[in-house]
Amino acid sequence: MRRWVREFGLGIRLVVTGGRPSWTRLGLTAVGVGLGVALLLLAASVPGVLAHRHQRVDGRDVTSSNRPTDTSVRYVLLDGSFRDHSLYGVVVQPVGRHPSVPPGLSRLPGAGEMVVSPAMRAALSTPDGAQLRARYPYRIVGTIGDDGLAGPREYAFYLGSDELDGRWQQSTQTLDRWGAPRNANRLDPTLVLVLLLGVVALLMPVAVFVATAVRFGSEARDRQQAALRLIGADRWATRRIAAAEALLGALLGLVVGVGFFLAGRQLVGLVSVMGISAFPGDVVPDPVLAALIALGLPVAAVLVTLVALRRVTVEPLGVVRRSTARRRRLWWRLAPPVIGLALLVPLIGKGPSTSGQSDTTRAGLGIALVLAGAATLLPWLVERAVSRLRGGGVARLLAVRRLQTDTGGTARVVSGITIAVAGAIALQTLFAGVDHRYEKVSVHESPVHAIVTVDAPFSTADRADLASRLGAVRGVAQAYAFGTGFAETATGDAVPLVVGDCATLRGYAGVARCADGDVFSAATAGTPPLPAGTRVTLGVDREQANRWHLPASTVGVPWQGDPGGASRAVLLTPRAAAAAGLPNSLPTTAYVRADHADDVVDDRIRTAAARISPLIGVQPMVSSSIDARFGAIRTGLLLGSIAVLIVIGASLLVTVLEQVRARRRPLAVLAAFGTRRGTIGRSVLWQTAIPVVLGLGVALLVGAVLGGVLLRMSGQPMSFDWTGALGIAGAGAAVVLLVTALSLPAVGRMMRPEAMRTE
Repeated sequence: MRRWVREFGLGIRLVVTGGRPSWTRLGLTAVGVGLGVALLLLAASVPGVLAHRHQRVDGRDVTSSNRPTDTSVRYVLLDGSFRDHSLYGVVVQPVGRHPSVPPGLSRLPGAGEMVVSPAMRAALSTPDGAQLRARYPYRIVGTIGDDGLAGPREYAFYLGSDELDGRWQQSTQTLDRWGAPRNANRLDPTLVLVLLLGVVALLMPVAVFVATAVRFGSEARDRQQAALRLIGADRWATRRIAAAEALLGALLGLVVGVGFFLAGRQLVGLVSVMGISAFPGDVVPDPVLAALIALGLPVAAVLVTLVALRRVTVEPLGVVRRSTARRRRLWWRLAPPVIGLALLVPLIGKGPSTSGQSDTTRAGLGIALVLAGAATLLPWLVERAVSRLRGGGVARLLAVRRLQTDTGGTARVVSGITIAVAGAIALQTLFAGVDHRYEKVSVHESPVHAIVTVDAPFSTADRADLASRLGAVRGVAQAYAFGTGFAETATGDAVPLVVGDCATLRGYAGVARCADGDVFSAATAGTPPLPAGTRVTLGVDREQANRWHLPASTVGVPWQGDPGGASRAVLLTPRAAAAAGLPNSLPTTAYVRADHADDVVDDRIRTAAARISPLIGVQPMVSSSIDARFGAIRTGLLLGSIAVLIVIGASLLVTVLEQVRARRRPLAVLAAFGTRRGTIGRSVLWQTAIPVVLGLGVALLVGAVLGGVLLRMSGQPMSFDWTGALGIAGAGAAVVLLVTALSLPAVGRMMRPEAMRTE
């Protein structure tokens, strides 16, 4: 044991005292490992980020109470948007003498006062915030603290009012405390499958790059081991010394990775992706996962080094790799994906059960093995391909010869991007196949409409004013407002009740002839209208309902259908509504047709409605909506994919620079013999392009197979979006080509004559 300690110490001293080349090799290793460590720490922080975000959102959430108390507050939620930002707003009015205060506020704002988030305060002070200032022209009396925000980039506000106990009372609710417990519903098996695939696909490329980084400078290290053999060290001693260098690089990489992580964490609060942001203090790795990274990485570095040396024979006079020209075998490279598919295929039809941990573990292991097949197959494929390449220009010949002499090293460079692309293709295939299960489609809703809901008993004159002011907004083609209620038949069928003047009914249902006092029964094609004489129950709610018969003068009108989805409706003019016993003031709805090619027309509509009253809600009509948890998972995986892509690009650049540095003497010799710099640059591009094309081909195959199996596991038929898959492959190729282009200046520097110096 003491001998092992001495040999490990010798290996560390050789690195520390090895001069500039040794320090450069160690630095590149530390940077490569550090980038991977930073991303692993970021991944280990995701549970904490979500937990802190949910805790803050739950703390400000509302729980309605029917019994007023000394701490009661009347409120109205005002969710909206401004440009690309979602707005979280609450209009509040104290009821009790000691009203409850939401997190992040020291007191409730008074009437005409507003407390805003830092991001919204900044937006209000910019020239682009003119529409937002016009929408909420209230006096700002405070800033919401961090504990009252979902994230630092959130647009949120609390607006004080004294109108919530008047005609807006039916739109309001009452609470006696802020905060609501989160509904801890378990994810269904399909979402578990999506999460498993996403986590494995995001982390495996990082592990591959870390394993590649600890092998930086292997050729120089092998020459050093030959010198050690010359002075009497045995084979196992040289391997332990090499393991010591890898251990030192891994430990230094841990330190560098923690530095990268801490520096990057400070930038988290400045970034918002798809409306989601986080406070730097939220980004704290889970202690257990952080300990696994800190302990597992050095061990993995030593194991990777020892495994890499198993096919290297270090003798006193040199290093021999693969003493016989032995071709790579295919059978064991097919074993990981075959075993992975064997684990996944029995789960077809049921997926990983949310109640069975064994099925979930089995699915995760199967996904990992199938993706690992992309990395194991690539070296064999590169070797077979380059062995058959003949002819071409000087640049191509140089590249092919380099690939033929070191297929494994070149394949390691692109294996990480291959796994990443394969995982992204599988994930995209799974998303495309299951998203319809989490998408609620509203066939009758049209994106060219915007719906303005007014939960207040507006009179006929109020509705006319609302329609006039909305119709005057630039970009709006038509606006009409009407009173709403319900008409229920004797069989229990409920149809919308619409009360409006003739101009409104023309816009709503295309009524041709109309006079005040008329009644219309509208129906879409294939749906029979309610005939005259039908007994219906009219009203706003059950307590204010009355029975009525459609008069004999009721006119049936063909109808395109309500944008909200109704196929039949009862239309009344104001005089007919009065004859039916309906009150003059009814809850009001307005429909607005606008040119949505205008990016800010929605903002102008919201501003016009808010100038009438901030309690008027504006909801854009969409043709579909996505389940919140599915959307959150998809957004989270998108953010993770962006982070992994950045780290892959940075790590790949470090890897390529290390390879260029290791080849500085051959490059300088080629330049000395008259080889043009452009020829060598093109050879570097060829050397990258060949394995990248092969790797992306493997990624398409593995990703499509894995995606198809996962679709069958989730109970969906196999279907592939080849356009999306090719787009992902193109993005991966673009990253590699960009990294190669960035490395060309380093290639030029390595071709200088002084690079030929040797000892």
